[in-house]
Amino acid sequence: MERLFTSSRKLVQNIKTHYVRDMHNDINWNSRLVAILGSRGTGKTTMMLQHIQLYEDLNETLYVTADDFYFTTHRLEELAEKFVLYGGKHLYIDEIHKYKGWTTEIKNIYDKYTDLKVVYSGSSILELEKGGSDLSRRKIEYHLPGLSFREYINIKENLHLPKYTLEDILAGKVDFPYQTLKPLQLFEEYIREGYYPFFIEGDYSMRLTGVIKQIVEEDVPNFSDFDVASVHKLKKFLYVLAQSVPFKPNYSKLERDLGISRNTLPQYLLYLEKTGLISLLREKAKGIKLLEKVEKVYLQNPNLSYVLSETTPDIGHIRETIFFAWIKVNHFISSSKVSDFEIDENTFEIGGKNKTRKQLSSIDAEKAYVVKDGIEYSFQHTIPLWMFGFIY
Repeated sequence: MERLFTSSRKLVQNIKTHYVRDMHNDINWNSRLVAILGSRGTGKTTMMLQHIQLYEDLNETLYVTADDFYFTTHRLEELAEKFVLYGGKHLYIDEIHKYKGWTTEIKNIYDKYTDLKVVYSGSSILELEKGGSDLSRRKIEYHLPGLSFREYINIKENLHLPKYTLEDILAGKVDFPYQTLKPLQLFEEYIREGYYPFFIEGDYSMRLTGVIKQIVEEDVPNFSDFDVASVHKLKKFLYVLAQSVPFKPNYSKLERDLGISRNTLPQYLLYLEKTGLISLLREKAKGIKLLEKVEKVYLQNPNLSYVLSETTPDIGHIRETIFFAWIKVNHFISSSKVSDFEIDENTFEIGGKNKTRKQLSSIDAEKAYVVKDGIEYSFQHTIPLWMFGFIY
C-alpha cells in the first residue's frame, strides 16, 4: 500500500497544469461516484492527475491504475477498506476496464464507504458491459473526446480562445486573432496530427499507431469473447474500412471479402465505434430522434486516416470526418437525403472553397448551409469548416 501512495504522489507532482481542458469544469468532482470515459489517448489520465494536483489534499487522495501489480493479489474492495482506515477520502482509479468484475466491487465500495469519493476512468467500451452490477443510478458519467481545433490552438499557442455555440458559429460570431495566427495553416496541421493531446510529445504517428494496436489487440479482447482469429479479422476489417471511408455498409460483400459472418459484422462495427476508432452515421427515425440503420461509416477522426490509409486520404472525406467528429460531441447529427449531414432540421453540405449551393437549391435557404474548407471568413450561410472546431 505504501508503494501505491508513493507512486501516486510522484505522478501527481510531475503532471503539468499550464493547460487544463474546459471539460474539467463541467465535471461534478464532488459527486460520490464519477466515471470519465473516452477513447485511448484523449487525456483522461492527465485530467484526473491535474485535478488532484490543483484541488485535492495529497494526504487524503490516492491515484491507482487498475492493472497495477498490486491487484494480482489484492482486490479493489480491500484497497478501499485500507485507504479509508488510513483517512483516505478521494480514490482515483485509472483504466478500470482492465479489472475483472469491477462493476460489482465499485458498487460495494459505494454502498459501504459513504464518505469516500471515487473517480474512475475507462474506455468507452465500458458502455457495453454485460452482467455485474448496475451503476447507472449511482454514477455521473462524462465522455472525453479528442481535442477540438480550438483546444489544439490553445495548447500549441498558449492561448485561451473561448468556445462558441453552434448558433454563434452559424451566425459567424467566432472571434479569431487573424492578426497573429493563420487558421488555415493551423487547421492543416491539426487534421494530420492534432486530435490527440500527445501531439506535444512528438513521434505522433508512432504513438497513434500504438494506441490503435492496444485498442484492437487488448481492449476489445479483454471485453469480449474474441479469440486470436477474431482479433485478426477485426484488424483486417478496420484496415478495409480505412481504405474506403466514408463507407456504406454492404454486409454481403464484406462477408465474401473478409470471411466474417454477416451476423458478426454489426458487432464489429459496434466495438470499433465504442473504442473510438470509427463513427457511425445513422438515419434519423421518423417522428422522434431515434437512431436507425447505419448510413455511412467514418474513421473517428482524420488523424486515424493519415495513419491507417495506404495512400494520401481523400481531402473530401477528411473534411466530412472532422465535421462529424466535432458536431456529434454535443449535437444529434444524422445523414441527409439531399446533403452530407442534418443537424436540428438544418442541412450541411461540406466541400472545398469552390463548393456551390447547387445541391441545396431545393431546400429552404434559411436551413441550408455550405461548409467550406480553404476560406477564413463567414458570409451569410457559407461557414469556414475550421470554425466548427470551436464548438467545444
